[in-house]
Amino acid sequence: MPIILPVKDIHPQIDNSVFIADNATIVGDVIVGKHCSIWFNAVVRGDVNYIRIGNYTNIQDGVVIHCTYQKNGTDIGNFVNIGHHAIVHGCMVRDYVLIGMGAIVMDRAIIESNVIIAAGAVVLEDTICEAGYLYAGVPAKKIKPLTEEQLAMLQQLPHNYVLYSSWF
Repeated sequence: MPIILPVKDIHPQIDNSVFIADNATIVGDVIVGKHCSIWFNAVVRGDVNYIRIGNYTNIQDGVVIHCTYQKNGTDIGNFVNIGHHAIVHGCMVRDYVLIGMGAIVMDRAIIESNVIIAAGAVVLEDTICEAGYLYAGVPAKKIKPLTEEQLAMLQQLPHNYVLYSSWF
């Protein structure tokens, strides 16, 4: 059974359509929208501030989503893909975004819609990642505009994860 716990009497609110892996953890002030998936060993920890996750978003294996006490909640939009072992902390991620495996997005960063954050990239505090671009590196820098194929992938990938979660 997943660990789903209140913190200070604030219970996570999770839509009935969400897939939650048996060893995922969701605690505190967390709202998860429709048709999302929270995969194995993922932690969504809304203990010190809020976390809001839109619809059709997938939180893949080993991801940690957290926030900063009394400063920065975490807002994640619709149709977002957060790759294995990424860390998303106290920031805003808009719609149709891919955060690659092992990437880190820090406090007060804003990831605009239609952005890919490459695997292993580190998006520093207060960084704004402009819509329509690939960001990579440590620290993450704008590399190039997204191709039509990449934009199509951002549209399709969330639906793939709805399918994958139906297998469980």
